[in-house]
Amino acid sequence: MTGNGASLLIAAAALNAVAALLHVGVVLGGPDWYRWFGAGEGMARLAAQGSAYPALVTLGIALVLATWAAYALAGAGMLARLPLLQTVLVAVTAIYLIRGVAGFALAVLAPGGNSPAFWVWSSTICLAIGVVHAAGVWLAWPLPAAPRP
Repeated sequence: MTGNGASLLIAAAALNAVAALLHVGVVLGGPDWYRWFGAGEGMARLAAQGSAYPALVTLGIALVLATWAAYALAGAGMLARLPLLQTVLVAVTAIYLIRGVAGFALAVLAPGGNSPAFWVWSSTICLAIGVVHAAGVWLAWPLPAAPRP
């Protein structure tokens, strides 16, 4: 695949990969990184106490993000076609867009111990990544033309 769709899916893959690496960095950085990246004081305290829970959750998120990067690369034709490629890319796009929009509501409510600032900046990032995904998917697989009567 070539063109704008592929370029945008490659960009989406890069954004997913950066997000995955940042999550790994949080685990390696420890409690201060959990705090700085807005994971909440509870996660930071658990990490400081040596609990495996924060690392497992954060590495699980990193694995999901890395998988999404692989799907975006497959959608761009840079990797072999993966199972349910279009379905997964549409689902990933929806997850990012929904998380992006919903997070702004959470900024007002601020549940879970995260600050409103965390919800605003993380939602902005998710919305931006979702838009890149959406544009890439849209351009990579345009809707078929309607049949003529």
